[in-house]
Amino acid sequence: MKLLFINGPNANLYGLDPSGTYGQETFPDIAARCHRKAATLGVELDFRQSQDEGEIITWIQQARGHAQGVIINAAGLSYTSIAIMDALLSFDGPVIEVHMSNIHRREPFRNKTYTAKAAVGSICGLGPHGYELAIQAMVNLCRT
Repeated sequence: MKLLFINGPNANLYGLDPSGTYGQETFPDIAARCHRKAATLGVELDFRQSQDEGEIITWIQQARGHAQGVIINAAGLSYTSIAIMDALLSFDGPVIEVHMSNIHRREPFRNKTYTAKAAVGSICGLGPHGYELAIQAMVNLCRT
């Protein structure tokens, strides 16, 4: 089983944000944590990050027929990108949305995401642990 895990703009700065909103773990640490989780579940994980909306859309389109599930933290694009939502809706497997912070406790504009409209479920506010939970949940969805 192959899963695609997409991270959007500024995710590469996790652990470096002085506000502490996204915790202390760096992006490479989170990537390593996710790869370890996938390995324990016996699945291949393609873990990516991009600052570019178009590149993210291309990755989603290319995943059709190659990945069994997509996990996405589109970051700031979650609130603005109808194009990413449309790409996710065209994917031929389940989609899970994940966010490091609790988007419902933040600014009002963060309370609704376009990516959630394409997802079977969303996980937010659990930091890097939420990423691991998303991988576990996706494996469960794909194996049933």
